[in-house]
Amino acid sequence: MNKMNRRNFIGKAAAGAAAVTIIPRHVMGGKGFVAANDRINLGYIGTGKQVSTLLNGIGKCKETAAVAACDVFKSKLDNFVQSANKNNTNKGLNVKVEPYHYYRELLERSDVDAVVIVTPDHWHAQIVVDAAKAGKDIYCEKPLSLTVAEGRAMVNATRKYDRVFQTGNMQRSWRDFRHAVELVRNGYIGEIKEINVSVGEPVKQCDLPTQSVPEGLDWNEWVGPTLYRGYHEDLAPLSTNGPWAWWRGYRDFGGGLITDWGAHMFDIAQWALGMDDSGPVRFLPPSKPEQTHGLTMVYENGVRVNHKLWGGKEDGNAVQFIGTDGRIEVSRGFLRTFPDKNLAKADLKPTDKRVYFSDNHYQDWVDAMKKRTKPISDVETGHRTASVCNITNIAYELQRPLLWDPKAEKFTGDEWANMMLTRPYRGKWDFTKF
Repeated sequence: MNKMNRRNFIGKAAAGAAAVTIIPRHVMGGKGFVAANDRINLGYIGTGKQVSTLLNGIGKCKETAAVAACDVFKSKLDNFVQSANKNNTNKGLNVKVEPYHYYRELLERSDVDAVVIVTPDHWHAQIVVDAAKAGKDIYCEKPLSLTVAEGRAMVNATRKYDRVFQTGNMQRSWRDFRHAVELVRNGYIGEIKEINVSVGEPVKQCDLPTQSVPEGLDWNEWVGPTLYRGYHEDLAPLSTNGPWAWWRGYRDFGGGLITDWGAHMFDIAQWALGMDDSGPVRFLPPSKPEQTHGLTMVYENGVRVNHKLWGGKEDGNAVQFIGTDGRIEVSRGFLRTFPDKNLAKADLKPTDKRVYFSDNHYQDWVDAMKKRTKPISDVETGHRTASVCNITNIAYELQRPLLWDPKAEKFTGDEWANMMLTRPYRGKWDFTKF
């Protein structure tokens, strides 16, 4: 921030957004409009372990080209630029990726049509709001937000500036999860009474000791809007070849496995229940404070969703639907149906309701940008799933039942809990200004 003109950025962003708001690009076909056969120029913000998956996936979409990338860890940025340039060459594109240290400099580029946000969770809201203001379409990794307030701000900014937004809940584009949801919605196992979601533990306070900051990492910028703490290699490993960075396990950076894997598995429960614009109304934590599983959330229709290790260790992260006439179990490794085991592979009837037809989450985003429509995991959908996860963490931490109003997005009769719907931002960062 200290090396760029923030006023200049905001002025350009406001002017560009105003033009889009008054006369949509797809109507005028003016500068920045992506026609059906034109290239979509992408800027990647965050170049850690997950970015290679996205580069490979989005890069396979023929319409796309990586033109810019940003990270505050120089070695990771350099490695990504090399990979992205190779990807462009393999696609026959004579395009070189420009590296940036500050993401707002990347957003100032008029030739960047969309951004792919692959930062740790604590950065998502600020970057999304700034990207929307700058007139960029957005792909943002899950979990969408670190707090409920951040998620709502991301929705509002996306809508205000008329952006196309895809959340990285890519399981919606996988056949087994889609088939499980369609079986549930079409009543193949009767009326749903209960759903068990098997994912890991809630968030915890960061208790890591401070280590020396490695060369090439701007740690102050990595921490960004979050309250400052010292560097530790578990938060930002030197290499992307080892285990996943564990910033995701600690408050102020991530939400534990509740948000990391819950953003995938609770998302499937939300989808099956038709709750993409709503959520549960009660959260009931377990009775013992040391328990890391056992919370139940209750929807207005009486369906109970349990955070529960319901299967064997080999089943891993998975969802179990229990209906009056049967059971469906789904994960990334299996789709099982009971008592009729043939349902897992059976074709739906022509009269059944379908939810989605694409097997490519990235192409779905690209197609939505070209058509100016909503993709399968629109920002509101991503926000509602992230909210379920974030509220689950709040209930575990407060250790008392919580009444939730999904329309107002507030707790009823619990102001302490309402205070936890947002968090303090450090310095001059402020995700609410858009």
